[in-house]
Amino acid sequence: MSETENPKLFISYSWSSVNHEKFVLQIASELRESGVDVILDKWDLKEGHDSHKFMERMVTDKTIKKVVIISDKIYADKADDRSGGVGTEAQIISGEIYSQSEQDKFVVVVTEKDEKGRPYVPTYYKSRIHIDLSEQDTYGENFERLLRWIYDKPLYLKPEIGKEPSFLDDEERLTLGTSASFKRAVEAIKVGNANAAGNLQEYLTLFSSNLERFRINDVGNELDDIIVFNIESFLPSRNEYIQLVTTIALYGASIEWIEKVHRFFESLLNFLERIPKGKGISHQWALDNYKFIVHELFLYTIAIFLKHEKYEQAVYFLKTQYYQDCRVKYGKDPLVSYEEFRCYLASLRYRNQRLELRRLSVHADLLKERCSGHGLDFKLLMQTDFILFIYSDLHITGNRWWPEVLVYLNEWHQVVFECFARAKSRVYFDKMKCILGIDKVSELKPLLQKYKERSDLLPKWEFRTINPESLLGFKNLASVP
Repeated sequence: MSETENPKLFISYSWSSVNHEKFVLQIASELRESGVDVILDKWDLKEGHDSHKFMERMVTDKTIKKVVIISDKIYADKADDRSGGVGTEAQIISGEIYSQSEQDKFVVVVTEKDEKGRPYVPTYYKSRIHIDLSEQDTYGENFERLLRWIYDKPLYLKPEIGKEPSFLDDEERLTLGTSASFKRAVEAIKVGNANAAGNLQEYLTLFSSNLERFRINDVGNELDDIIVFNIESFLPSRNEYIQLVTTIALYGASIEWIEKVHRFFESLLNFLERIPKGKGISHQWALDNYKFIVHELFLYTIAIFLKHEKYEQAVYFLKTQYYQDCRVKYGKDPLVSYEEFRCYLASLRYRNQRLELRRLSVHADLLKERCSGHGLDFKLLMQTDFILFIYSDLHITGNRWWPEVLVYLNEWHQVVFECFARAKSRVYFDKMKCILGIDKVSELKPLLQKYKERSDLLPKWEFRTINPESLLGFKNLASVP
């Protein structure tokens, strides 16, 4: 899609707080990553510009097809009181809504609710449908609703019998068919239903079973094109899974639930082995879509538990081995470590060469491009990849975890990751140290010394590498109460 074809959108919001402004920037950035030409005062209103005329032009400009009103308590109050810049915008917007503008040009995105769970919206908008991005566990689903509204793609389409619904475009896509099971599981977990464990098991079993639908059965012209399209088709299912794991992290994360997710990953290992007899094609890359999908799911699973500081739950997936029954018939140890979930994708290396992309890692590029629409920051994904790398080198022999997305570290100058920055406090270090499988800071010294003596042990992308000591904030770990 060319720049002129991208839907043009203006965001109206209040400078309520630093955190709220950051959240608005996150939403705006994720929309731009999804092909939306977002106009935001922080980006487009320059010194010397007339802010009133800027607002008026943004709302009345015929080339701007959509206006998003990001509403929290302060925005709603200012809009109702007609105070400040928000009040000025409210006068313009309310006039537009009730006069000549089409009914689908404006939508309110709610980011805050009152103590009774009622959304804060301007009075002039109260009778209209809004989009709720105030809850993290529904962020992914509602961000998709926002995208569909922007692109004029209805959220609910009645598909033809025997065909799958489309996602943002008219091309058919694969689906797991887990939507109903997903909703039952999420609701049961939220309300603490006695059947929550059973509902979770039902969803995970259906997910694993129906993943067979994504098996590549036809080589086509270029297999790497088919693999990338297959991976892109999986995105809605990935976002659904992310929302489920986020719900688990937010509503208790009991050991029973964690064990079920662990067993779920055991079932996914079978998709990474050689193709079952009589299924799919025999090409050596035919499983690369599964290798990418399973790796991404595992990365996000750990990232979500880290984000919500569920360190004991996260480390369960690292220290507990996975039983892979298909290895028995080949005379191999059926118990494997989590490194099995990260596989090399030869098809993406070929794609890099075929299309002359000149990228250091197409695999990492795909992970970064897909890191939107779910409320999780890409830096969290990098922190997770780094932890998986360090834990692997500390405790596991044999295969090593390759930290794919750390190729992007130069963009953040390799400063200490957040969880290790917080671990400057001894109290916090004691809380999170399990994720590294250590009791004392000194237990990291031998590995860091080994990295200094053998730089070949560090991941490299041409001339790029990483500095584990810096990323760990090693010198400051547990240095204050």
